[in-house]
Amino acid sequence: MTAPHASKPSLLGVFAHPDDESLLAGGLFARHAAAGARTAVVTATWAPDSHRAAELADALAALGAGRPRMLGFADARVPESAPSRPRLCDAPFDEAVGLLVGHVREFRPDIVVTHDAYGQLTGHPDHVRTHRLATVAVQASGLEHLYPDAGAPWQPAALHLATHPHSGVGELGPLLARVGKKLLSVPDGHVTTTVDVSAWVGQKWAAIAAHRSEATREHSLPGILLRLPAEARERILSTEYYTRLDTAPSAPGLAPCPGRVVFPG
Repeated sequence: MTAPHASKPSLLGVFAHPDDESLLAGGLFARHAAAGARTAVVTATWAPDSHRAAELADALAALGAGRPRMLGFADARVPESAPSRPRLCDAPFDEAVGLLVGHVREFRPDIVVTHDAYGQLTGHPDHVRTHRLATVAVQASGLEHLYPDAGAPWQPAALHLATHPHSGVGELGPLLARVGKKLLSVPDGHVTTTVDVSAWVGQKWAAIAAHRSEATREHSLPGILLRLPAEARERILSTEYYTRLDTAPSAPGLAPCPGRVVFPG
């Protein structure tokens, strides 16, 4: 089943860790929510009863993105994040895809947003794994014979990959380099959508700051941003970049229509 045309497309984020949704697409979620669209986020790691789940709930409230939806796998670098579950990178791929398909079919989004193929921002193995899971799940969710127990088929119209073009690295690249991290940017031509979220940067920052345990860490991105002057922080957070991949099949003999579902505003 294909998502219908809508001026306010529904949006489902699929991200590896609590805080990724706010850092990579917080402005987009706030913008969609302000336009009256349905929005939600699936988080692949950390247990639903962990302190980071509680922080995630506060962040999603700031963005208008509903309740946490957590797959509950362990963080690759923090196995105690979900003591009774395997690390996301060790979990059976098909099992994880099936769980994610269930969320896609239950929420029925027009657009799914996730990490790019590099594992935006810095190539964390959980980011890369989540990108692969989301890419397969978006295709599988529309096929009735795949994961029949996960709900009625639903085909999102597009997958948007959160990314950074080479020309958009700006101040963020050097900030990450100072703590030994590299921002994995893509050629400018890979970016199909640039979103000005300056009107929602206050909500975006409130959501990032809600991840309190990360903000206290010196080398985490929330911690780095917290120590910046407000003006510099707003410059970094005011623009988001995405690569759009159309996923809904076209009618026979017709080329895909890239404008069929668009961001509002």
